[in-house]
Amino acid sequence: MIKKIITGITLIGVLALIVFVLMKNKEKNETEISVVAQKNTTVLVKVGTVKLEDISQNFSTNGNFEPMRKLTFSAEKPGKITKILVKEGSYVSAGQTLAFVRSDFINIRLQTAEAVYKNALNDYARFENAFKTGGVTKQQLDAMKLQLTTAESNYKNAKINASDVAIKAPFSGTINKKFIEIGDILASMPPTPLFEIVNTSKLKLKVTVNESQVTALKVGDSVKITTTVFPNKEFLGKITFIATMADASLNFPVEIEVENNSTAAIKAGMYGTANFITKKQKMLVVPRKAYIGSVNENEVFVYQNGIAKLKKVTSGKIIGDKVQILSGLNEGEQVVITGQINLKDGTKVEILK
Repeated sequence: MIKKIITGITLIGVLALIVFVLMKNKEKNETEISVVAQKNTTVLVKVGTVKLEDISQNFSTNGNFEPMRKLTFSAEKPGKITKILVKEGSYVSAGQTLAFVRSDFINIRLQTAEAVYKNALNDYARFENAFKTGGVTKQQLDAMKLQLTTAESNYKNAKINASDVAIKAPFSGTINKKFIEIGDILASMPPTPLFEIVNTSKLKLKVTVNESQVTALKVGDSVKITTTVFPNKEFLGKITFIATMADASLNFPVEIEVENNSTAAIKAGMYGTANFITKKQKMLVVPRKAYIGSVNENEVFVYQNGIAKLKKVTSGKIIGDKVQILSGLNEGEQVVITGQINLKDGTKVEILK
């Protein structure tokens, strides 16, 4: 009997010991789980610093060269081409004779105009004498004077046309196209095209820039110009025009005047690259990677004493891998640049070294 009692007491003691051990293990496990949970609420991140930097906004853009002056001029009066003194590719000076027109048609008009004028002059003399004796009225005399004035004007115009039978260059340049041949009959309505003349001593490089670039430019700025056809040559240009309104693609047309180089002459229609060198500006910038989503969202996380704080900012220009900050951040603040996907406002963070 005593043996059974001792055995029972022993069993109870063993069971009690087992329960105690199990309770201790449970408490230890709960403590470890609590520690792990506490560690898991801290997100590892990398940070960047908000800096005030001297930013250069140099940029390049491509365009086409166009001649400074280009004109297709036409016949001002009818006639027959009797001589052509230039050919396509010829360089001509302003006022140089390019061709001659036979003046037969023009002389016929001159002779007719002269005859009408002389007749009107005689008629007016007769009417004037008759008016003195009361043979015609003042109204009739005034009508005849008007006819005389008109006839005189037509006669003078015919003389000008008759004296100008040479076709002359309106400005210096190269004959790019010739539309006439000897023997061609010129018409004035519609006018017959004669020559296309192009002046490439200066060229216009036409390019477009976006809204963030156009604010850094002004008329008169110097621009370095390069071309693929002359890779070892550099041309100097000057901005002569900046559009005040964007085009359909929201870009701003810009024209740059370029002095052509006689040793490496640029042809109109070639491609050129305008290299804009702008002055450095002090800007408050952050890494572009700091933004949640796109730059347009204007949201970043700021690191403050182990906490990620969500902030709204006002962004300016995008300069490479940096973004200008107009408001919302101060110089020296640290912004999260990796790990934002795991963050919300107030999340505990630890900086990954």
